[in-house]
Amino acid sequence: MVAWRLLIDRDHVGAGVAVILAVVLLVGLGFSVLLGLRGTSPGKAALGLRVVSDATGAPIGVPAALLRQLVLGISTLPTFGLGVATLAWTAVMDPGRQRRGWHDHLTHGIVVDVRPIPELVEETPSGPRHIVNLTAMRLVPAPQAAPVPTPSRPRTRTPQQPQQPPQPPPLPPAAPPAAPPARKLQIGEPLVAPPSTPPTAPPPLPPAAMGPPTAERTVIRTDGKALARWRVSFDSGESFLVEGLALVGRRPEPRPGEPVRHLVPLRSSDMSLSKTHAQFQVAADGVLVVMDRGSTNGSILLRQGVTRELAAGKPTTLVDGDRVRFGDRTMTVAREA
Repeated sequence: MVAWRLLIDRDHVGAGVAVILAVVLLVGLGFSVLLGLRGTSPGKAALGLRVVSDATGAPIGVPAALLRQLVLGISTLPTFGLGVATLAWTAVMDPGRQRRGWHDHLTHGIVVDVRPIPELVEETPSGPRHIVNLTAMRLVPAPQAAPVPTPSRPRTRTPQQPQQPPQPPPLPPAAPPAAPPARKLQIGEPLVAPPSTPPTAPPPLPPAAMGPPTAERTVIRTDGKALARWRVSFDSGESFLVEGLALVGRRPEPRPGEPVRHLVPLRSSDMSLSKTHAQFQVAADGVLVVMDRGSTNGSILLRQGVTRELAAGKPTTLVDGDRVRFGDRTMTVAREA
């Protein structure tokens, strides 16, 4: 409006058109730089959209953003909207089903929705937890074993001594007469007459009864499924199987008493990686879980072209093919059989 009132109305048409074009180019250049560095623009930020690289999940950079903006600009006014319609048609017919237009493929970019996903609160079952449900543990009782005869303790009463003929008065140095017969008694000797047939030895126990299960032990049957093995690979070249708690950062350090198996120090060119940025480990049910540890720049999950920022201190389950961006570093997740 200023160029129209001050220049064009005063017969300075060329100068007015030049001012309008300069303002349009300056605004387009500013939006391109913002899109290349931050992956967003005022309009995309209002809609919750972001343009990132399809390979790393990071912003596409200023050169690619300038090329993308140039293609969109040429497809608008000079073609009377036919170019924009053509780009929209290429996005609808995208073979990857990610709605990427020709300009997105040209700049290796993808438009993702970064609005927070509503989190579903899992309902807590009213019944007992599965891990303490005794009916699911298949208790196996131990077989009844034949009682093993044990020697009975002798009765406390003094056994009768056999009658002996009267003896003369004992001499002073003589030993007590009751000691020798008492030494001949056997522990557990029955006081009644033994049965006519000797007791037979107990039959040998079956192999199943000779194993570890006894009447005082409970056997729990567990399924023999092996837990999944997870491999993580970083864009800096590190790759390993996750066998415990892993910390990633510029110089990751565990907390006092924290059982850490893997320490993954990574270099950060722009210092966007915190000292102890995040952690990941295999949970008890075999899934891989990642958690941001309150990093400065946060962690971003990239799954099938859609990015989501991880909440600090809250674990997130990963699946095969996921990529997680810690600052300017990217980790790829793969599940191995």
